[in-house]
Amino acid sequence: MEGFPYLESKESIQSYLESVAGGEGVGLDDLRLATTLDNRDKLASFRAKFCLPTISDICEGEKLAADSSQDCVYLTGNSLGLQPKGTKDLIVADLDKWAKKGVYGHFHDPVAWLPIEDIVVDESARLVGAKPIEVVPMNGLTVNCHLAMVSFYQPTKDRFKIVLEKDSFPSDFYAVQSQVNWHGYDPKEAMIVMAPREGEHFWRTEDVVQLIEEQGDSVALVWLPGVHYLTGYVFDMEAITKAAHSKGCYVGFDLAHAAGNVELCLHDWGVDVAAWCTYKYLNSGPGGIAGFFVHEKHAHNQQLPRLLGWWSHNRKTRFDMSNVLDLQAGAAGFQLSNPPVLECLSLKASLDVFADTSMRELTIKSRILTGYLEMLIEHYLTKEKRENVAADSSKYMTIVTPSDPKRRGAQLSLQFSFPVKEVHHQLASRGVVTDLRKDGHMRVAPAPLYNSFKDVWTFFKTLELTLK
Repeated sequence: MEGFPYLESKESIQSYLESVAGGEGVGLDDLRLATTLDNRDKLASFRAKFCLPTISDICEGEKLAADSSQDCVYLTGNSLGLQPKGTKDLIVADLDKWAKKGVYGHFHDPVAWLPIEDIVVDESARLVGAKPIEVVPMNGLTVNCHLAMVSFYQPTKDRFKIVLEKDSFPSDFYAVQSQVNWHGYDPKEAMIVMAPREGEHFWRTEDVVQLIEEQGDSVALVWLPGVHYLTGYVFDMEAITKAAHSKGCYVGFDLAHAAGNVELCLHDWGVDVAAWCTYKYLNSGPGGIAGFFVHEKHAHNQQLPRLLGWWSHNRKTRFDMSNVLDLQAGAAGFQLSNPPVLECLSLKASLDVFADTSMRELTIKSRILTGYLEMLIEHYLTKEKRENVAADSSKYMTIVTPSDPKRRGAQLSLQFSFPVKEVHHQLASRGVVTDLRKDGHMRVAPAPLYNSFKDVWTFFKTLELTLK
């Protein structure tokens, strides 16, 4: 199998796609191009490791415009990832152990419950570019955002502000706002909300760095997403971390849309703290256990403010019940309660799939996959193209995700010149699953673990039908 090259620019990706199409003697919108790309895909076999809903599964009771027995085209892994086929076996086996062993299941293999977090720590750390001591599964995402701020938002009279982005995800906004209120500050004064330049959809790294340089002396914490949920924009986490540290600020990231989606190097970048959910690109299931990162440089700092619970205590002496804290080192020392076993097992089922590849390999495919979608839309469905070929050129769309592959992950966000709900309904009736967000954004997320180039082609052709 030939595989895909590692490409870093829009131009090189489109040149590659045009070359493949030319070699096959087909047009860019020809199904045969998608088939050729799928045949070159080294990760194509991973699709079989996931449960793909059929069109009838997702459109029960709906009037359908497609063969209901076919697999749907699932392009919303940025909201909820598909179920790995290994999940059910792990869960059922553990339910059986619970039925047969009761409390003794805490100590019995194949997966003892007492140290359950160990089954996901190493692989989770690898996926976010961390050391095992820096990562722990615990709680839900927003809880972990709050715990991060308990420790790393330490306001003083002169340094009390938090930097976040305009149009932040509500959980981040509420968490920041409530932390500021909790410490007795006025959110209007303590929250620095960054907006993109007028007329632009996302932030320029130089503008973020300049803001930090200008206001950093009054900033306690920079708190940003790794990937912006609405536009799919990837923040330059390395440059932002460097700028924040140069001004004496702590820096943390909400990686909900980044973990399992883009290459991360949290340890090497020196990020202080991060949190992420696992039910999107990490496919752990709805409401799955979240992840938490604290850099190794803080691993043994017992003076760092934090909330404590029984699971913060060293596991070797935890059952001494002395009420004399023997704090665990690293991220594990930020745990409060024992993690839910079934959620850890569900996460493990997905991480077992990730273990057979790497974020670099996934990135290589993701860039070609998303670049293919971008090329099809730009060549056939933008305003300029529609004006040349369509009787009704008032129906068109605009991509509001960066064209630079390094500044996006497995997502394109689209805006439409006509009511987007109409488009969404027509796509769904044909078994194509996307999602809608603020201001009529449609988010389309071809996940490289299980989406194919034929999926992208089918989405494009189905979308094209809605413009007629």
